[in-house]
Amino acid sequence: MTTAPSLLVLGASGHLGGEVARRALAAGHRVSATSTTGAPAAPDIAWHALDLRDRDAVTDLVRRVRPEAVVNTAYRQGDWAVTADGAAHAALAAAAAGARLVHVSSDAVFSGTAPAYPETALPDPVNPYGAAKAAAETAVKALHPEAVIARTSLIIGGNGSAHEQRVHHLAAGGPGALFTDDVRCPVHVGDLADALLELAASDRTGVHHLAGPDALSRHALGVLIARRDGLDPDRLPRGRRAVSGPPGPLDVRLDCTATRAVLRTRLRGARAFLAPR
Repeated sequence: MTTAPSLLVLGASGHLGGEVARRALAAGHRVSATSTTGAPAAPDIAWHALDLRDRDAVTDLVRRVRPEAVVNTAYRQGDWAVTADGAAHAALAAAAAGARLVHVSSDAVFSGTAPAYPETALPDPVNPYGAAKAAAETAVKALHPEAVIARTSLIIGGNGSAHEQRVHHLAAGGPGALFTDDVRCPVHVGDLADALLELAASDRTGVHHLAGPDALSRHALGVLIARRDGLDPDRLPRGRRAVSGPPGPLDVRLDCTATRAVLRTRLRGARAFLAPR
């Protein structure tokens, strides 16, 4: 494979997928990208409309584009067919075309009952989204054994972060709260995109954890965002997910030790990338 392989980014109209596509282009990759809602304005990226639920359409697109690597960032909460079946279709198509596959998974595959989760930890999801992500991992392993499964956490930065938008909404007096008992290891979208591209250009296989080293509650993360953006952190209401939030894991900490040992890309902690400007 070349140093900068030709790349197909699935779900590139999303926060992470768009960042992967932009950084891949800047790094010299020939980039193709998919969206279900129409091609965003992105010169030099070949956009394709694609419904990941359509297995034949996925297979046909990968065959026509002939990428050396596929990065699958696509998912839809509450939609098993996109998140789980779509991942299976992507893995099947990439394997048939002889393309590398980097599949983006989530810390949602874990229950949060363990102090931390290394790359060897087995999924034990406790809500439908986590179950769909775990099923996707199983499909990818079975259909494309040489694939990379990259589990990540709460993605921040790049003007597309839902959590940052929520912080601004709450600081302006909007309804809602930030949970003090919902802990994750936030990662900057740019760091994550660079790590995915590094893995795509490598010969790595199997599960890799890509998250920041700082474990923070959503409220503590919100305070960092508010301070960086010149907002009043005291205006951010507190809540507890265990009391009023949606069902799901509370405290999930990805142990990235093994992956950090083999990557050149630095995955910064939130306290570093959210330092006041």
